[in-house]
Amino acid sequence: MYREMCKSKIQPATVTGANLHYQGSITIDVALLEASDIVEYEKVQVLNLYNGQRIETYAIEGKRDSGTVCLNGAAARWAHPGDKVIIISYGLVEDSKASNWKPKITLVDEANRQLKGVLSAGGD
Repeated sequence: MYREMCKSKIQPATVTGANLHYQGSITIDVALLEASDIVEYEKVQVLNLYNGQRIETYAIEGKRDSGTVCLNGAAARWAHPGDKVIIISYGLVEDSKASNWKPKITLVDEANRQLKGVLSAGGD
């Protein structure tokens, strides 16, 4: 049996833009994607800390070290620049490994820059 577990998380990211006239997805600074082990086109869940809503979309690469976290397409109506969000990806883990599983958590500052040396695991 496999369990669906939190694989990685970026938090608390600040929404930097909302582009209604784009096909869809969330654009994320590629440095943050790499730090959190999320690849382009991977499915992510985005939790808006300001309105309590969650959406699912896929990640696309934004310019490195730009701090970009931009919701595109329909998702652009779901958040406003300045809103705080948590971005989560999930993976399947063998049941025998689930109790020791630790997600990769990337903490960021107000400008969506990774807080160096502050990677942790567990908790929401």
